[in-house]
Amino acid sequence: MEKAVLRADARRNRARVLAAAEEAFGAEGLAVPLDEIARLAGVGAGTVYRHFPSKEALFQAVVLERIDQFAQEARALLAADDPGEAFFDYFQRVIRQASVNRAICEALAESSGLGFKAEAGDDFRAALDALLERAQTVGAVRTDIDGDDLRALIVGCLAVERYSPDSRHLLHVVIDGLRTTAVEA
Repeated sequence: MEKAVLRADARRNRARVLAAAEEAFGAEGLAVPLDEIARLAGVGAGTVYRHFPSKEALFQAVVLERIDQFAQEARALLAADDPGEAFFDYFQRVIRQASVNRAICEALAESSGLGFKAEAGDDFRAALDALLERAQTVGAVRTDIDGDDLRALIVGCLAVERYSPDSRHLLHVVIDGLRTTAVEA
């Protein structure tokens, strides 16, 4: 169903399902049953299935929405007065937000994107790459890394944040390594 043709109550129900799913998937990943998501949303399981034919489709919708938000945030920061500060703040924010959301961690860690629409991942990659390039252009970020390296660092930092939360200083070690003051290879 297209959002534009949904009745007002159907739009509200869809939004409630998405919000409940984001919370549930964030805590439990794909392991959460659809019935639990329906209960959290205050709707019946049939309502969930009318909007999303499977749990995987609902998971994809939730993650795509968040990845799109990450891309929008990065694009907005392209106009920042201090590209270096904008880049490092964004890098830390993505890691912190994603590390407390199991669904986002799983999606960002998957190179295939779990079958997500390519354009959502492409938008995030392009926005992240542009933010990186702008910070490199002003000399804030070392030039011997590219977008693929940066995404690998994000996934590594997510693993540290998620599985060793007492090692938060390691994110700062990575950030220090990205700065131009670090010795470039």
